[in-house]
Amino acid sequence: MATRTGRAPASCTSQQNAATANADTQVVRVTHPFHPLFPRQLPCVGKRYNRHGERLLLQTEDATVWSVPPQWTDLVNLDPEVVMSNGRSLLRVVDLMELATLVKRLSSKSGPR
Repeated sequence: MATRTGRAPASCTSQQNAATANADTQVVRVTHPFHPLFPRQLPCVGKRYNRHGERLLLQTEDATVWSVPPQWTDLVNLDPEVVMSNGRSLLRVVDLMELATLVKRLSSKSGPR
């Protein structure tokens, strides 16, 4: 796969040679609970950068390449507030408090019913 510059994207491994054997390809698990590829493990065939930051290029069995943020994979350490002994929490306490503040502020603007 080539980018707009005509060069192949860098691999998810430390080797960036296009002739690198498939055995060197890193396998990545999608950890985001709402992503369609959750919880599959897929080969990372490259990296790309856009205005939102780094994206990993994961390839499915049908040769489709998906662009996924590294934060949605097991390549990034999990937030300790998100990890629980029986699985993963979908929201952090900080996020819930921010949501409660937003709801309160919006409710006070609309007035009583």
